[in-house]
Amino acid sequence: MKRAAGELGKDKDHLVEHGGMIPGTSEPAFTLSLRADCPIPVIIAAPHAGRAYPGALLGAMRDPEYSAIRLEDRHVDRIALEIARQTGAGLLVAHAPRAMLDLNRNSDDVDWEMIRGGRPSDVRRNLTNRRSRTGLGLIPRRLARHGEIWKAQISHDQLTARIDGIHRPYHQALAKALEAVRDRWGAALLIDLHSMPPLKPRHEGDRPAEIVIGDRFGASSDGLLVAAALAYLARQEKTVAHNRPYAGGYVLDRHAAPARGIHALQLELCRSTYLDRRLEEPSARMAGMVRLVCGLVRELGGTAAALGRSGNFSIAAE
Repeated sequence: MKRAAGELGKDKDHLVEHGGMIPGTSEPAFTLSLRADCPIPVIIAAPHAGRAYPGALLGAMRDPEYSAIRLEDRHVDRIALEIARQTGAGLLVAHAPRAMLDLNRNSDDVDWEMIRGGRPSDVRRNLTNRRSRTGLGLIPRRLARHGEIWKAQISHDQLTARIDGIHRPYHQALAKALEAVRDRWGAALLIDLHSMPPLKPRHEGDRPAEIVIGDRFGASSDGLLVAAALAYLARQEKTVAHNRPYAGGYVLDRHAAPARGIHALQLELCRSTYLDRRLEEPSARMAGMVRLVCGLVRELGGTAAALGRSGNFSIAAE
């Protein structure tokens, strides 16, 4: 299986970093691309776009094709890459697959029943953010209506290699890039780009949201940015939800710091809006989604720049 897209070009106009390492391969875990002139204070990240599957990982999965398609934010990296090209936004794309390690989870959100030998005695039980209980922790364990993903447990050494090779360098690179953009503009905006299965109607006649904007219920971004996003999408006559059912996860919790001028939004795109009927491959509708999100990024980039000029670092939830 191929790795995600995500490189804008190796030239004097772009700063490109291939970071981390996917265990069992010579592949980088991610690519970070930044325009040297930083024309817009926005970085787009696609943490669930990776498609670089080592053979050993595929061999350990009960049904690799089924699980991979449902775990991936399928081809959202192609959208992110084109948006970065057209807007000048920074771009961080994971190549490591979510099946190997979920970058939108805390590194201690581990289901220790998946690890041979269980939880080490020197590791404290974490009672918060326990996505692992649902089967979708740091290393996904099970899928709804499918069951267990893996044939067997993995070792402690394998877990450590994934954290050291993928999780730690990815988040270090993102933090450094956001600080650099904030230092240049006075404010920076992270758009954590994801895709979601089509939402079900809540009642007869309901039109489910095609896009969900998450800001951790006001904690990860100045309210002006959310207001600008909702207003733009309303003008485009798109059905949008705010924080439900997706408010954002670990990426926003870790990197957002509105009081220091670093804002973060999670953007969920319905897969039916840019993929085929099987929700597997890009459709002709992808070009329209790219145009839509390009406009949104430009709108939010302008709002973030204005926040930087004003020095307004107040937290919207205050």
